[in-house]
Amino acid sequence: MACNSSSCQSGCFRNEVEREQHSNPPTETRSDSNEPNLCVKCKANEPMCGAGEDGKFCLDCFRSNLYGKFRLAVTSNALITPADNVLVAFSGGPSSRVALQFVHEMQQRSQKNFDASKDRSLRVFGVGVVYVDESTYYSVPSCEIDKAIQDMKLTVSDLAPPAKELHIVPIESVFSLESSDGRERLKKLLDSVSDPTGREDLLLHLRMLALQKFASENGYNRLVLGLCTSRIACHVISATVKGQGYSLSADIQYADARWEIPVVLPLRDCLAKELNMLCQLDGLKTVEFLNKPHSGINGLVSSFVKLLQQENPSRECTIVRTAGKLTPFHFNKIPELNDSSVPLASRRRQKRFNLKPSESISSESFCPLCYSPLNKSDLTSLNGQESSENSNIFGAACCSSCRFQIFPKDHSSMEHFCSLLPGPVVARAKHGDSNGNFSLLRKQIQDCLLSDSEDET
Repeated sequence: MACNSSSCQSGCFRNEVEREQHSNPPTETRSDSNEPNLCVKCKANEPMCGAGEDGKFCLDCFRSNLYGKFRLAVTSNALITPADNVLVAFSGGPSSRVALQFVHEMQQRSQKNFDASKDRSLRVFGVGVVYVDESTYYSVPSCEIDKAIQDMKLTVSDLAPPAKELHIVPIESVFSLESSDGRERLKKLLDSVSDPTGREDLLLHLRMLALQKFASENGYNRLVLGLCTSRIACHVISATVKGQGYSLSADIQYADARWEIPVVLPLRDCLAKELNMLCQLDGLKTVEFLNKPHSGINGLVSSFVKLLQQENPSRECTIVRTAGKLTPFHFNKIPELNDSSVPLASRRRQKRFNLKPSESISSESFCPLCYSPLNKSDLTSLNGQESSENSNIFGAACCSSCRFQIFPKDHSSMEHFCSLLPGPVVARAKHGDSNGNFSLLRKQIQDCLLSDSEDET
């Protein structure tokens, strides 16, 4: 007869149970010691593996923490206000997908506040979505292009109201006002750049021109990019290697108003790993399309930073935090809000967190190709250039990095290269951009200007 707890007289069963209890103490006893298996924020739910802070957050806290970073960046730097019309640059990847989702959720909350207000005085900012189609340069089957675009349109249309529309902008649209064969002109322009790094950088500059052109023509006053800490960390190192140290601080701030349409980076404090995980956990569909691996300097730096991140998960944050100590430029803030329809709290918050003139440096001249601020050495070469040839004028007006990475090595090919560039780019170098003569004008009227202390008085 089998031995059990009711029939055992020798105590063997009781001894066995006591041994099991001794080797496996109750769950409550184990969890009482500092609660190692609970979320560090809510202290109630089990943490998700890899969900931020080395897997110490549960799903809800991980998501709220990530959205909190986005929200803090937006409110502290006045990146988006109720009076704005925001254009989100969407590529289909995790970063832009999360940026679109968070901007949409912020708009939803504004809409609820508007509906709940009695006088309907609270405005709701508008949101548009744009995708820059670069398939003209990359050889991709048309069926794959159509499927990717349909998936992106479905992603945008599935968002809850307020409804949004996805705009498809071909990158060759930067030539639309000058030539009907923009595709051929784009291919010739990029093929004329022999350096792989320079070709990638030029394509990036053309992409920004296409975004700016579309935003300006369609009434948008903010351009949201999904650049995160990981991408910015790679840019910090690659820009340093390329000799762009002077203009580096201009590219890594929350706001960049040197463009006609200010560019904002609300995901600046979020890691790519966190954004990828949020897409997986929340089921945010991404479209992996035209994600070509970087080559040249950009590819080497990307692999290097990825290796650093594997050795130490805080390396990317350390790189960005260190670069953030560089003195920003005066245009690295959104212009002050004077619209009476903007809530007073938003105006106060902007004045509190935005940069003061004494905390920034001024640069009124920009490279006509990459639009980087020019330093004194670049300006000296520009002022000393006296030539009637467009190629010489354009070459002298550009920064040293563009001259080295993008310009043709053969000087005789420079005229052909300039003829392939979009007209506004060449015109900025020939006639000077709208900001190019500010320094000369300021010297002429210096006696009439008020100092900061006099202005405050």
